[in-house]
Amino acid sequence: MNGRAQLIALKAILWKEILRFSRIWVQTILPPMITTALYFVIFGRLIGSQISDVSGFHYMDYIVPGLILMAVITNSYGNVVASFYSAKFQHNIEEMLVSPLPNYLIMIGFIGGGLARGIAVGAAVTVVALFFTSIPLHNLWVAGSVLLLTSILFSLGGLINAIFANSFDDITVIPTFVLTPLTYLGGVFYTVAMLSPFWQSISLANPILYMVNAFRFGLLGVSDVNLVTAYLAMIGFNIGLFWYALYLLNRGYGVRT
Repeated sequence: MNGRAQLIALKAILWKEILRFSRIWVQTILPPMITTALYFVIFGRLIGSQISDVSGFHYMDYIVPGLILMAVITNSYGNVVASFYSAKFQHNIEEMLVSPLPNYLIMIGFIGGGLARGIAVGAAVTVVALFFTSIPLHNLWVAGSVLLLTSILFSLGGLINAIFANSFDDITVIPTFVLTPLTYLGGVFYTVAMLSPFWQSISLANPILYMVNAFRFGLLGVSDVNLVTAYLAMIGFNIGLFWYALYLLNRGYGVRT
């Protein structure tokens, strides 16, 4: 399979993934916008008005980066895990795997769909946030690169979850019992300085904390963690999960009966 044919096949997978979530935008893009608006009303105005400034910012302004990234994380993950497992369930994935298209390009197609949905939802949530507060941009490169690395990372996580899943129930276990707790405890609504030393050390073991704070630095210019450490963690996780997912596909794990 020559390079041109591979590119056409990759574009077809990517376009299919984008159409998949954009056609049902009422179910994929609108709910995060409504949820974010509720977060701003409840946490930003009602509770936030009773909280003093955090790291020199009003509480509502402080939680904006975390809310945007939280929406990106959940939607990047959810898009890939649902799409890939549906392809397994309907036995469409076998047709891709027996084709001359390399497995890494199949992965890139699904990951690209998760990335596209993550960015689309992130942009939509940002628009909602602008109705409640202004959003400064301290460093465009940092904000953009963290957004991309985080979306790719959780798209890979969704792909691995789908590979191991044997039922539709299996694709909800990780988001419910792992992803959601880590996200809420990842510094979205608070700064680590508010915690006792013991809980600070516990929080620093949460990888999402580094992503949220790196993105917060890109927008607000403040962070609880070292930026270099955050980038090393994100890049390391991306490389590790990519090769692990590729290894699973090459072995045919979860897709061969």
